Amino acid sequence: MPKAKVQIVTDTTSGLTPEVAEAHDIVLMPQIVIFGEESYRDDTEMDTRTFLEKLRTSPTLPKTAAPPPALFTPVFERLAAEGYTVLCLHPSTELSGTVRSAVVAAHDFPEADIRVIDTRTIAAPLATMALLAARWVREGIDPDTIVDRVHDLMARQRVYFVVDTLEYLHKGGRIGGAKALLGSVLQIKPILTLKDGRVEPFEQQRTKRRALARLRELVLTECPRSDEAHLCVMHADAEAEAERLASDFAAELGLSNVPIYELPPAIVVHAGPGVLATSFFT
Repeated sequence: MPKAKVQIVTDTTSGLTPEVAEAHDIVLMPQIVIFGEESYRDDTEMDTRTFLEKLRTSPTLPKTAAPPPALFTPVFERLAAEGYTVLCLHPSTELSGTVRSAVVAAHDFPEADIRVIDTRTIAAPLATMALLAARWVREGIDPDTIVDRVHDLMARQRVYFVVDTLEYLHKGGRIGGAKALLGSVLQIKPILTLKDGRVEPFEQQRTKRRALARLRELVLTECPRSDEAHLCVMHADAEAEAERLASDFAAELGLSNVPIYELPPAIVVHAGPGVLATSFFT
């Protein structure tokens, strides 16, 4: 039997740039960022730096929207016509409507093999899954095995992050179980995590310095000392701190590379500037 042709599709909530996605033959769908009456695709019309400049001067908090099914349709149409099995890896349905949009669009192609996976995560772990899936495609791994491997990664992921303020998560409706922290002392810096696709409180610290020290401790304790852990650091408007964390982790855990992802606008809307995050697989 001829080998299945497989195409990996993901979206910008992964933190992958269009250039990196293209280099790895990944189709990258945009998220939509809305300032008042104006909307922008965050793959071609707005990057994180432009977004942060606009955020500082905007009188209202921007909103985000998942790519509508109409954006998926031409992609699926082309791939189905060319006989591809399509594996779509998208963020948790608790955090984004992207999975729903992809599922709705896929319904128009009942003859095609289009599989939409809710990865129960977002940002760098999603990027890692997409990059590994694309590598497995190049290695000739069959689609069923790739899907199984992605599910295995999903079960082993860890994400920890520190936000400057809970205000953005609260206003954007993505606060999940961390809502319980809103009434507490304003100075408290929570460490948040993703649990089954939802934002949940992990721990509270008195200052950001302590929160980051604890974040570091969690990674050094829990992250395997192997490149197979795919440890990543993420940030928005905190580049120096992110670089410091990444080099510390690489040195202390003996890793050859700790990629740094600048979080995309669709995440910064909810997490706010100054967010620092780490992810790895146990």
